[in-house]
Amino acid sequence: MEIERKFLIKKIPFELTGFKRRKIQQAYLCTEPTVRVRRDNDDYYLTYKSKGFIVREEYNLPLTASSYAHLLAKADGIVITKTRYEIPEKDGLTIELDIFEGRYEGLILAEVEFDTENAALSYTPPEWFGEDVSERREYCNSYLALG
Repeated sequence: MEIERKFLIKKIPFELTGFKRRKIQQAYLCTEPTVRVRRDNDDYYLTYKSKGFIVREEYNLPLTASSYAHLLAKADGIVITKTRYEIPEKDGLTIELDIFEGRYEGLILAEVEFDTENAALSYTPPEWFGEDVSERREYCNSYLALG
């Protein structure tokens, strides 16, 4: 189960050096339900996500580099590339800050994952977070991939 909220970021008020970062490339084989292939640094996954925004089922299956390349060639839309920074947050949470590249250069989104829906709904984000776009389809990566 994935429980997360997503926020639009206009400006990052600190340097990102020193935070763990990952290079992510992903594309979508299907958007309803969501079936995605992802390269995360040197790891590869096939992911299924059910419908929903803040709460939804998510399953990740490992892939080899060659199976990822094979499936990537079959993807619909564009390949999304981004750098993800992991920033420690209060209460043991982690902010996953995605800085998009390519077609979506300039887009920055922050995601925070939670153990429960109640924790997600009662979360007070840091002041530097912008609009809560958790339930706005146009900020879903599967929607962005369709261009």
